[in-house]
Amino acid sequence: MEKRAYISVYDTAGLTEFCRYLVEYGYELIAVGRAYGVLSAAGVPVKEARRFTAFSEAATGEKAPASLVIVNLYPFKEDMEAGLSFEEAAPHIDAGGAALLTAVAKNFMDTVAVCDPDDYERLLCDLAAGAIAEDERKYFMYKAFGYAASYNALVSQYLSRQIKSSYPEVLTVTYEKSQEMRYGENPHQRAAVYREPLLKEGSLARAKQLAGPAPTYNSIGDANAALELIKEFEEPAVVSCKHRTVSSAASGEDLYSALLRVAENDPLGLKGAIVAFNGVVDARVAAELKKYGAEVALAVGFTPEAMAELHFCNELVLLEMPGIRSKVQFSTFELTKIYGGLLVQTYDTALCGALECVTKRRPTDAEVRALIFNFKVVKHALSSAVVIGADGATYGVGTGQVGRRLAFAAARAIAGEKTKGAVLASEAAIPDAAFVEECHGAGITAVVCSEEPDRETVEALDKYRIAALVSSERHFKN
Repeated sequence: MEKRAYISVYDTAGLTEFCRYLVEYGYELIAVGRAYGVLSAAGVPVKEARRFTAFSEAATGEKAPASLVIVNLYPFKEDMEAGLSFEEAAPHIDAGGAALLTAVAKNFMDTVAVCDPDDYERLLCDLAAGAIAEDERKYFMYKAFGYAASYNALVSQYLSRQIKSSYPEVLTVTYEKSQEMRYGENPHQRAAVYREPLLKEGSLARAKQLAGPAPTYNSIGDANAALELIKEFEEPAVVSCKHRTVSSAASGEDLYSALLRVAENDPLGLKGAIVAFNGVVDARVAAELKKYGAEVALAVGFTPEAMAELHFCNELVLLEMPGIRSKVQFSTFELTKIYGGLLVQTYDTALCGALECVTKRRPTDAEVRALIFNFKVVKHALSSAVVIGADGATYGVGTGQVGRRLAFAAARAIAGEKTKGAVLASEAAIPDAAFVEECHGAGITAVVCSEEPDRETVEALDKYRIAALVSSERHFKN
């Protein structure tokens, strides 16, 4: 086969230099559209593909088989992100380019398909060696099929939104690699973070790392748990998480006061914690943060003075996320991998729903604020979950237990004497009258739960004048 390269690209990055080398290696260049314009303007010897087609004979053209096909596609994702109407966006679907790419890739022993400008140098190294080995041909085949599959999946996602298909019969999704991790859950496991192509804000996969070593799989998982909770607060707030479990949360007049409360009520004083801020970290907050030995700090941003304060905290990972307050998009699913399958559900975006008082004594305004604050935390704690706290602060978080009594015992042990005058939030019902006795013994004044207690339990609540609110929404979380 003659040395001929057919070129049809939208992304022309690095194309001119790459094609100059192809010419040096004896290739005849045939290009179309943008590629032809760029190459001819740069003085690279190239023929326009009016009379040629890569693999078939046109009615008025000449047969022009190519041993290299350089193709990348129109960035349909940009149309989707720009919010173009279906009528505007549909004509931009590059069906011909995707079909050409996969057809070429299938015939990998005869023709090499190159779709990624980052692979230009790799191909040139192969050509410099005198031949493209079979393993290399398979690599380019793999890249071409993956690229085309991702493109088609993106179009499929777009069309599913257009027809409002909540759960399609065949779920086709695509993700882009954001970053490789130092290791997975354990040091012998490898891991990476991938991001949804269309989700621009509110995703940890799009956070910018400003300092510190490459994060681990576990630290990113923990950071995401902190992120999901911090989104619940509009006022200045700080959240700490460990092992994907909420360990402390607080709000305040500013981030500094919230940080002090979080550190005070965190069982380990933030050591090894992932700490999330829903605002910009300044020098004062940074100076306080560096006292605690946190592992990751996630915030809207860090001032230059804050960066200077944290300059020598070499092990502290700093993640900047301007869209940290962005809420979950309606079209985003929560995906959980199971062996051989996938669990898919919408995100839990509800909170309390309707709140009904089931006791004779109604909670005070201060108690209501405290109950709602701690119910936000219990929503993001692993079930069965119990949180003890006050207005703007958690005192103890009992999470990941097999029952609420064990969760209460853990929360109470962490909170210590602070349980006196505190409130309690439970993600499910208050179990029984005996549980109420324990709450009374701890000094709890009000509770919120998500299932109405039975008559005897309500009578016990009334006996000890513990006010109780019941939410119409439950937040079970694995």
